[in-house]
Amino acid sequence: MKFFDLCNSRIARLREDRAAQDSRDQTWMRITTYSLMKLLVRQGRYSERIIIFIPLTVFLILGCQGSRAGKSNVQPNTDAAEVSLKETAAGSAKFTEADFARHVNQVTARIRKTASSADFSIVIEPPFVVIGDEPLKVVKQRAADTVKWSVDRLKQDYFTKDPEEILDIWLFKDAASYEKHARLLFGETPTTPYGYYSSTHKALIMNIATGGGTLVHEIVHPFMEANFPACPPWLNEGLGSLYEQCGEENGHIHGFVNWRLNGLQKAIRAGTVPSFKTLTAMDTSAFYNDDKGTNYSQSRYLCYYMQEKGVLVKFYQEFLAHQKEDPSGFKNLQKVLAETDMDAFKRKWEKYVLALGEDFELRPVRP
Repeated sequence: MKFFDLCNSRIARLREDRAAQDSRDQTWMRITTYSLMKLLVRQGRYSERIIIFIPLTVFLILGCQGSRAGKSNVQPNTDAAEVSLKETAAGSAKFTEADFARHVNQVTARIRKTASSADFSIVIEPPFVVIGDEPLKVVKQRAADTVKWSVDRLKQDYFTKDPEEILDIWLFKDAASYEKHARLLFGETPTTPYGYYSSTHKALIMNIATGGGTLVHEIVHPFMEANFPACPPWLNEGLGSLYEQCGEENGHIHGFVNWRLNGLQKAIRAGTVPSFKTLTAMDTSAFYNDDKGTNYSQSRYLCYYMQEKGVLVKFYQEFLAHQKEDPSGFKNLQKVLAETDMDAFKRKWEKYVLALGEDFELRPVRP
């Protein structure tokens, strides 16, 4: 009985030390088990041959208590959320510590309701709450290196307002998890293998195994929604897709040549790229349904061209200020580019695009 008494004593002590934390968070069990095993071996009380039985002992103790409470198998790791709450007031002028605390509770309840067996880690990165089914250390790194990095630089150049509500960024570790949890959590079957932004669910839903570029792309959309609600689809998707492949130059976010180039070059050679007047006038239905791939790539490389000429930020600011007089942005495009004949400009732009190298360099989101 001494062995079990010691286990119970150690577990009780660890629970007391963590009494201030959310009682629903039990992902620490793995750490508790490992620490207990190492402690007992170090103290010479039990041999390593006995260690293999300790995880089962701890599991039975916690499992019985969990079943008595009627809890699900989902174990959201809210450690990072709890620590970060103290810093959210400085990180977000729109939302308070209490706002984020309530939101994290709602996220945790939603996860439990799905009855998923996955462990989730939750990290607050204003104005987002980042939820991932990877270890806490990995989710914290993604939140800092991709989410915070891109948000800071997008706000530096384009956006002055945060989204109107706290939004969730769901980072699923692989395609299977992404597809499974899109169905469980949102009742949706993804139409893209990479990820998407759902304004209905107030969430960015990502297969993070495909890289961070799509995440940066999707982060653009809620900020555009908050700052430029009437933004036409060509600029919304053009700016988002510009930063699918990005890094930092001179302290600012900078888009690089990416995989969309090859398809655009083929469309240029085939003569199927629409005029810029047609592109900018497209409504949502036309943009997303009529040759969607060309529309995306043309918009991206128009933004890329303006970036390389040093006028992209200026164009965005001019367009935002004069959107009522120029809802498509076509007139402001002419003004910023100093081009009166846009058909002639299109020929010049196409020549420029065809000269870009197809063997583009793959660069990380952060340098």
